[in-house]
Amino acid sequence: MTQRLRALAQLVRLANVPTALADISLGGLATGQAAQRWPAFLLLLGSSACLYMAGMVWNDVCDVEQDRRERPGRPIPSGRVSRVAAARWGGGLLLGGTALAAAAGAASACYQPPIVAAALVAAILLYDAWLKRTLLGPLAMGSCRFLNVLLGLSLAPEQVGPWGWHFASVVGLYIAGVTWFARTEARQSSPRHLLGAALIMLASLALALPLPLWFSPGTSSPLFPYLLVGVGFLVGHPVRQAIAAPRATAVQKAVKRALWGLVLLDAALATAVAGTAGLFILLWLIPIMVLGRWRWLYAT
Repeated sequence: MTQRLRALAQLVRLANVPTALADISLGGLATGQAAQRWPAFLLLLGSSACLYMAGMVWNDVCDVEQDRRERPGRPIPSGRVSRVAAARWGGGLLLGGTALAAAAGAASACYQPPIVAAALVAAILLYDAWLKRTLLGPLAMGSCRFLNVLLGLSLAPEQVGPWGWHFASVVGLYIAGVTWFARTEARQSSPRHLLGAALIMLASLALALPLPLWFSPGTSSPLFPYLLVGVGFLVGHPVRQAIAAPRATAVQKAVKRALWGLVLLDAALATAVAGTAGLFILLWLIPIMVLGRWRWLYAT
């Protein structure tokens, strides 16, 4: 039983789930709904977690032949989880995530959460089943994160103007860059492709800079631009090393750091509208660091 639970934890990428919850927290803090409608906010956290894990499961279900060649230690190709069982888990998580979003909408008397969740389900399936191996793959993955941020904002549609799309676009563009960077992480990568992906991640930080202009003077924390610089340094160092020596281990290390950097990016974006309270998102780094110590969670 313990071995099966370990295999399932690897299958759903348990260690990375808090990065999805940071997106929801960004929406909750930006709109104030994390405190005002906390039961609905907690339901959205559960919805996002389920949908993220579902995406990871369907990723492996659709990639089983490639994983047999490149990542035989993953749960499905290693035989620890059957492809049929994984598909059932993936389907159940998609349904669970959608149901929790609907419950959040009902709890807050708001119709948007289940609509955004349904769009996110469609984006997940399109990416995993069809778009991943195409040139549109990174953009499709970025759209999943874009929608995840909108899911966090969906409890207060009356408060969210164009700035909400701006927030979501920053996160979506960042993840598009990370996805491109990770496309060949199981083997030797092209320095040119890695550099292009790194420039997309950098462009997302540049896109974030004018965010405070949407709000009244004094709304944004003075820490905002410095936090963006912090994201650049945190992510940039391993990215630079991977570009210089594009071995699989170096690229995988850079991708892992970039996912951690997403939490810092969400926190920085939150400080643009919620002031220093946005730094509470950094608490999601605690479970990430704790889970990161459990080496068995990573079956790359």
